[in-house]
Amino acid sequence: MPHDQSENETMLAPPKWMTRFFTWFCNDHLADAVLGDLLELYEWRCVKLGRRRANWFFLWNVLQFLQPFALKKSNRSINSNNYTMLKHYFKVSWRNLFRNKGYSIINISGLSAGMVVAMLIGLWIWDELSFDTNFENRSRLAEVMAHQSDGDISYTGTTVAMAPGIALREQYGDHFDGLSLASKNQSHVLSYGDKLLSGSGMWVQKDFPEMFTVRMTEGSRNVLADPSTLLISSSLAKALFGDADPMGKTILLDATTNFAVGGVYEDFPHNSTLYGTRLLLPWESKQNWMNSPDVLSSWTNHCGLTYVLLNDQANLPQINEQIKGLPQPFITGWKEELLIYPLAKLHLYNGSIDGQSAGGRIQYVWLVGIIGVFVLLLACINFMNLSTARSEKRAKEVGIRKAIGSVRTQLIWQFLSESLTITLFAFVLAVAITWLALPFFNTLADKQIVIPWGSSAFWLVSLSFVVFTGVVSGSYPAFYLSSFQPVKVLKGVMRGGRFASLPRQVLVVIQFTVSVALIVGTVIIYQQIQYGKSRPVGYSRNGLVSVSMNTTDQPGLFAALKNELLQTGAVEQVARSSQSAAHFRNNNSLDWRGKNVESEVFFRNVNISPDFGKTIGWSIVEGRDLSNELASDSSAALLNEESVRIMGFDDPVGEVITFWGKKYNVVGVVKDMLTQSPYDPMQPAVFLGDGWQGLITMRLNPDMPLRDALATIEPVFKEYNPTAPFEFSFVDEEFNKKFADEERVGSLAAFFAILAIFISCLGLFGLASYVAEQRSKEISIRKVLGASVATLWKMLSRDFVILVTISCFIAMPLAYFFMSDWLQNYQYHTAITWYIFALSALGAFAITLLTVSFQAIRAAVANPVKSLRAE
Repeated sequence: MPHDQSENETMLAPPKWMTRFFTWFCNDHLADAVLGDLLELYEWRCVKLGRRRANWFFLWNVLQFLQPFALKKSNRSINSNNYTMLKHYFKVSWRNLFRNKGYSIINISGLSAGMVVAMLIGLWIWDELSFDTNFENRSRLAEVMAHQSDGDISYTGTTVAMAPGIALREQYGDHFDGLSLASKNQSHVLSYGDKLLSGSGMWVQKDFPEMFTVRMTEGSRNVLADPSTLLISSSLAKALFGDADPMGKTILLDATTNFAVGGVYEDFPHNSTLYGTRLLLPWESKQNWMNSPDVLSSWTNHCGLTYVLLNDQANLPQINEQIKGLPQPFITGWKEELLIYPLAKLHLYNGSIDGQSAGGRIQYVWLVGIIGVFVLLLACINFMNLSTARSEKRAKEVGIRKAIGSVRTQLIWQFLSESLTITLFAFVLAVAITWLALPFFNTLADKQIVIPWGSSAFWLVSLSFVVFTGVVSGSYPAFYLSSFQPVKVLKGVMRGGRFASLPRQVLVVIQFTVSVALIVGTVIIYQQIQYGKSRPVGYSRNGLVSVSMNTTDQPGLFAALKNELLQTGAVEQVARSSQSAAHFRNNNSLDWRGKNVESEVFFRNVNISPDFGKTIGWSIVEGRDLSNELASDSSAALLNEESVRIMGFDDPVGEVITFWGKKYNVVGVVKDMLTQSPYDPMQPAVFLGDGWQGLITMRLNPDMPLRDALATIEPVFKEYNPTAPFEFSFVDEEFNKKFADEERVGSLAAFFAILAIFISCLGLFGLASYVAEQRSKEISIRKVLGASVATLWKMLSRDFVILVTISCFIAMPLAYFFMSDWLQNYQYHTAITWYIFALSALGAFAITLLTVSFQAIRAAVANPVKSLRAE
């Protein structure tokens, strides 16, 4: 039985780490005296309650026993007062929080506002930095780009010819694990049964889904080798088939070709290059016009995209050096080089100079990030200012604490704990505000950001953020207040000196410097937007509506459609074209008499019907417009003024130009139209009287309500274009999209500027309240001696106005420098005028006076008897 007894004793012993934890804290004598009793209690609980519950009780007894004692081990000491002291710190912090409700509200409001900005900006930056991370091969994915140059003109873009991609596969295939040609995203009409939808899709080669690790919910990625099979997104599958199984079902594409659904993939996220792609179509399909011999063999027809998946051994700089001259033997008139650019950098580093990455969207990321840091800094400054301003009220507290034995370290921890308490309250409030503000912020920033509630990394970063903010905002008050000498404080002879308020004044200047700079920057951004919008466009956008049709090439159809639309009374003019008046996309070369063969110029080429100019309202400056009465106008062309200037024609009417081998007679010249970026110079354009014209442009009747006009013309389009849904776009809305980036930056800047001003005003309000309180007796005496309310208001406001004046003198040169540099990114930009700074300064002064005046007037009209009686 000795063996059984030993086994039983071992069985009833607690885990070794628990006893070691106990003895590690205790000295040997104490451990021997207590551990035996705890083990006996443990054995009894094992029998009564079971081993698991006995373990928990044993650990609880150990922790309860260790709490009140001071224990030492291995030169480490644990002070029994630490726990009590910690409780004391936060108890005092809690009492101070509620004892000074006004200052607490100001501090918490200011800090929470700064935290909201920091959180929103942090989530925005994370969304930008995580662009395309949904692709597992992101680090090895790259896109082929073409860098074209001709004299002083250079351009680098992702739209490339198809022949270079084929040459890369044949000559340099050992560098790649995959290569895929692809079309740009194009709108397609899909029908299944009685459902008719439109969706954006790409023609891609079979390796594309595997290269981009498309996440399948049903089916396989590797089905695009079959030219009759396609892949669709989950949202499109839901829209077409509802809850039914989409696999194997047949979809009619563009009313011409049937495709079987071979798989369903997850929708690409908003921060993805492929966002909005609802269809992946097989490259080998006969409907894919890009898979034709003339397109695949062309080095000059830049019409598609090429993606590569680099292998692990690929050296991208060396590859680019090898392939850059690949197109040049096949091109005359301009210089073109190939460039493979990593997909991971394309979104943020999309600026380019001579084919090399130079800035891009990353500049916005840095700019917004810096703004976030400064706004949070403003909130921390508020806390520092109010804490140091109230230092005299807490001076005696510090003196008494030091007199009864508190060391400076304990006082520092006390004030830091107060800061952390306030910061924690502000953080909770900031999270709630951020959650409520995200829908509005997403609209401003064109994002789909959500708070990652379930992410441990988010909460770890947030906790670090709270500690950092609390320490930064509380560090100066903690070290400042803890430095008071108790003898001077308790004698009442402590004086701050003439420079005691200097740190607070410096911090106020910093606050308003940032705020004024943001105001100036926001005004200049909006002025640049309005400058672009007010630029003459050369035609009338109001009331123009465009509708895409795939049946316009049927004989007589357009004439019948036009006639019926005009008879409805909802439409005044109807025309056809290959592109919208808001944006000319095509870019090709022309030949003309006297052309310099050593220099190539690209022209925006647009196919139009004779009524196009009359419909959009352009101006003929020379010659005539196209005419329906002249059959020969199918071989006629119109030039814009910029084209005439480039060609060097003194009398362009009657000249002959050649486009894609066909000769056209120039019959007129139109006024330049703004169809590209509103901040770029006018571009040469040519308007041809023939070719594909699948876009219907109409000018609606201005006397008919818009909703009624659209309802009237919809049945007409359904009659003449039954295989497509009635989808329209307003030309003025398309044009306004050109300002989207600038408007987004301006809106974000205005949003942050308002919050920065709010935070700064909170700080001013608190300081003004403190100053009025400190000078209450002086104000009372002056009032008794006859000082007016206006005199007292002026006295209390003067110092703050001086500080804001200094801020303006610092902020304005800084804002001018940075905004001048920003405007240089635009060839067509506004001038920075003096009145922008004057209005910003007046706004800052008005905000300051409104903020300070409340407390100043309140103190000036107070009854002096109350203050002097206390004396």
